Amino acid sequence: MKLVNAFSFNMVTDNEGNVRFCELNKNQAKELLMKGGFESAVGHADTAKVFSNVLDMDIPCERVNVFLKKGDACVLGQYKGPRLQEGATRLPEGARIVWYHIIME
Repeated sequence: MKLVNAFSFNMVTDNEGNVRFCELNKNQAKELLMKGGFESAVGHADTAKVFSNVLDMDIPCERVNVFLKKGDACVLGQYKGPRLQEGATRLPEGARIVWYHIIME
């Protein structure tokens, strides 16, 4: 399972099939990541620190390309709020993370 902080259709390698987004709560996201392990593809250090704090688990910053094909899945943490201040480790006031399970069908 991969953890990503953004989704782009450039990540989709199959021209056929469906991309399904299922919204999760924080506990469901953490459970999916812990079940069988995960690979971080969170490409911004401050975002990884905020995710670590929110999920209460270590999320490393890894700038890698992610390609998804039919049968793959990942967890997306979509940050919504004001621009993170440099060095942020917590969500600023008014910000939130919306978690999704993305499934390639």
